[in-house]
Amino acid sequence: MHWTEPATAEDSHAELEKTLWDAANSLWANAALKPSEFSPIVLGLIFLRYAETRFAAVAEEIHPKPGSRRKIGPTDYHAKGVLYLPEEARFPHLLQLPEDSALGKAVNDAMRAVEKENPDLADVLPKTFQILENRTLAELLKVMASIPMDQEGDTFGLIYEYFLGKFAMSEGQKGGEFYTPTSIVRLIVDILEPYHGRIYDPACGSGGMFVQSARFVAEHHQNPTAEISVHGQERVTETSRLARLNLAVHGLSGDIRQGNTYYEDLHDSVGRFDFVLANPPFNVSKIDKERLADDPRYPLGLPRTDNGNYLWIQHFHSALSPQGRAGFVMANSAADARASEQDIREKLIRSGHVDVMVSISPNFFYTVTLPCTLWFLDKGKAGSPREDTVLFLDARHVFRQLDRSHRDFTSAQHEFLANVVRLYRGQDLEFHHGSEEKIRELFGDPSDNSPLTLQNSQFKDIPGLCKAATRAEIEAQGWSLNPGRYVGVAKGEELSDEDFKERFTALNEELEVLNGEAQELEQRIAENVVEILETA
Repeated sequence: MHWTEPATAEDSHAELEKTLWDAANSLWANAALKPSEFSPIVLGLIFLRYAETRFAAVAEEIHPKPGSRRKIGPTDYHAKGVLYLPEEARFPHLLQLPEDSALGKAVNDAMRAVEKENPDLADVLPKTFQILENRTLAELLKVMASIPMDQEGDTFGLIYEYFLGKFAMSEGQKGGEFYTPTSIVRLIVDILEPYHGRIYDPACGSGGMFVQSARFVAEHHQNPTAEISVHGQERVTETSRLARLNLAVHGLSGDIRQGNTYYEDLHDSVGRFDFVLANPPFNVSKIDKERLADDPRYPLGLPRTDNGNYLWIQHFHSALSPQGRAGFVMANSAADARASEQDIREKLIRSGHVDVMVSISPNFFYTVTLPCTLWFLDKGKAGSPREDTVLFLDARHVFRQLDRSHRDFTSAQHEFLANVVRLYRGQDLEFHHGSEEKIRELFGDPSDNSPLTLQNSQFKDIPGLCKAATRAEIEAQGWSLNPGRYVGVAKGEELSDEDFKERFTALNEELEVLNGEAQELEQRIAENVVEILETA
C-alpha cells in the first residue's frame, strides 16, 4: 500500500520554530563554534525562557496581598510544580546587562543560581556561555526573549524538540546518538499505549521516549506525572544531562542515571518495568561478553557473533514485568540474522511474546539513510488468542516527504498505523487525526456508512500492508521476523527500485554477518587443531 504526502506546515508553531532557528542559526554562523558547543547554549536559553514563563504565571497567582508580612519564597513555587528563578536569572535582568560587561559569566552565574534554588537540576544546566562573544550572546538572549510569554508549555516543548532535531542534523552521527526523530518515537508510543506504569529506556539519549509517552497520556485526558514514572540510563554524561533538561522543559521529572548499559544495570531492571522503549545503537562490536556471562538480563544465551543487537533485544525483553510491553528500533539485519542470533530469536518467538513488527522506509533518521524495523514485544499476550501469531506491518510506503532526504509521518498516518495494530489486537479504534477514511477503505464495510467500530471493521490481511502470521509460517521462513517475507506486494504493484535497493542492502548486511561468523569459526577450528596437535 502506498500513502505518501507532501511537506506541509501542520501546526501554528511551525513559523515560530523556523523564525527562532533562522535567527539563532545566523548568530551561530558568526560564532565559529561546533554544533556540540553551540547547542547546549541555545537549548539552555530555551529552557530558561520556558522556566520564566511558568514562573511569571505562578508569581501572579501567589503574589502576597497588600499588608501581608509573609514573604513568598522558593518553596511556594515548588509547591505549584514550578521552578523558582532568582532575579539575576530572569530575562529582564540579563537583557539590561551592558554588552561591555562579562556577559558570559553573568549567564553562567544565572544558571548556577537556578540550580541552587532547584536541587533537582543540580549539574544539569549549561555553563559555557563565556565562549560566545558578548555581542553574539546579547543577540541570542534577545532572540530567546522574543518567544511570547503567553505560549503554553507544550509550545516550548515543540520548540525545544525542533532545535534538538536541527542540531542532530548538524552534528551528523554524533547527534544521532542522542536524538531519535519524534515521528518514530511517536509511532512506537502510539502502538505501545503506555497509559500508566513504570517506563524504562536503557539507551535514553535526550529522553524523547519519555516526552512522547507523557504526551500520549495527556492526549488521553490523564495527568502524566500521576500515571507514569520514567527511568532511564545513558552512557554519555552530557547526553544524560540533556535528557534531564528535556524532561524539565516538558514539566516532567525522572530517574536518569549515567552509565554503560552493557556492563551496568543501574536500575536493577529484570522484571521491573511495565513498558520499555528504546532506540539502541545498532551493530555495536567489541563488547566484552566475558563480563556478561552470569548476567540475568540474557537468559536466552549470549550471541557468538561480535554484534550487540541481540544483547539489547534480550535486555528489553528481560526488563518487562509479566504483563509488560516493549517497543524499540532495530537494524533490519537483526530480523534475519543467522546462527546463534537465530537461535535466540527462535526462543523469543516460541515464548509467544513477539507481538508486532513494523518496517520503516529510509530517510526517517537525520544521520543515516538506511531503513529500520520497529519491534514490539508483549508478555501479556501469552495465553491470549494472539499468542501464536505475529502482526507484520509494512509501512515503507507510508510517509510524508519533508525534503529530498528526510521523511516523517503525518498525524493521520500515525493514527492509521496504530489503528491497524488496534484492529489486530481487537481494541477500539481512535479517529482524532483523519485516519478513518483510509481505515474504512481497507478494513471497513463499504455498505455501512455508520461510524467505524470493531463490529463493522475487522482486521484482515492486506497484501502489501499487513499480515498476521502464525508461528508455523514463521518457522517455515527460518524464524525470520522481516515483514517483507510475509506481507508481499499489493495486487497491481511491482517491486520498485527502492524496494530492490532495500532488499539488496539487507542481504549485504546479512552476508557481512555470515562472513564474520565464518572467520570466527575458522579461528576456532585453527585453535582446536593446534590444541589437539600439542596434546597428541
